[in-house]
Amino acid sequence: MAQHIAQKLRLTSALLGTVTRKDLAAAFRSVNARTAFDLGRADKWLQGRAQPREQSVYDDWAKVLRLEQPGAWIAESDLPSFAAAIAARHGIDAAELERRARAQSAASPGHDDKGIGLALAGTYAWYSHAWSPYYRGQLIRGRLAIEAGPGAHAFNAIYRETSPTGQLQFSGPVTPAKRSLYLHLKEVGGEAQSFLCLFPHTQPVSVLGGYMVGTAIFAPEAQPSLTRILLVRLRDAPAAEQWGPLPPGISIAADLASLGIVMEHPEAVDRQLGHFLSADGDGGVNQIPPSEFRAIVNVFDRHWLQHAG
Repeated sequence: MAQHIAQKLRLTSALLGTVTRKDLAAAFRSVNARTAFDLGRADKWLQGRAQPREQSVYDDWAKVLRLEQPGAWIAESDLPSFAAAIAARHGIDAAELERRARAQSAASPGHDDKGIGLALAGTYAWYSHAWSPYYRGQLIRGRLAIEAGPGAHAFNAIYRETSPTGQLQFSGPVTPAKRSLYLHLKEVGGEAQSFLCLFPHTQPVSVLGGYMVGTAIFAPEAQPSLTRILLVRLRDAPAAEQWGPLPPGISIAADLASLGIVMEHPEAVDRQLGHFLSADGDGGVNQIPPSEFRAIVNVFDRHWLQHAG
């Protein structure tokens, strides 16, 4: 007989770092696009007012947690055994996992937006095409750090890149909005500026993407410029890594692997990311089809959740 389902779901959410029910449902969809875990019933399950009746929910749950035990074990196990098993599987101290779960439970539903916002904080590998004519056709790999400040929507971004003349650094506010995510970055000690308009972020914020507008710094003439951009979230960013222009023809998947993000099917990832970054506008307008970016999000979300903990 199933028992302690609400508590087990909260422990699962704490392990994965999912803040809202929608995020938790996305984790289940990442292992089964037709999962029976749905938002409507998840509310009752998390409140302890009902339990999943379909065995497939528990089977998907086992896949989400990457457990050796079957779904039936998740349903029937006692709470201490469940907590110990998932903590051991993901290399997390059981007491720390329970602390995270308590912290999430203490937050009311009204704090969902804040939780999603806080998930932005982290370090990202920045990929975009070089604007400078001296690096035409090459990719720039920069380092972007987003830091949370006081308040639910107070964030600051710091961008670093190694240029031919030394270190470039930009900083500025990050503004989450309902229909977009905006970054306005200004050169530290200079006058260059860049404006990023990105797709709205969703949990677990494994990748961000959109457009960057500005002017080339290393160019004989000033030219308003625009390029697509991808920001891939890193788990551990190497501090001594060189950030700047990448060699022509480099594999993005291989570069990500050097940063600790080892993707399955790297050739397919290279094709997908290369197409995204290089696509041009249509009819004089540059717009990214949401489905095109969503396909990339699905790849990186799946990878992030599979390596949670």
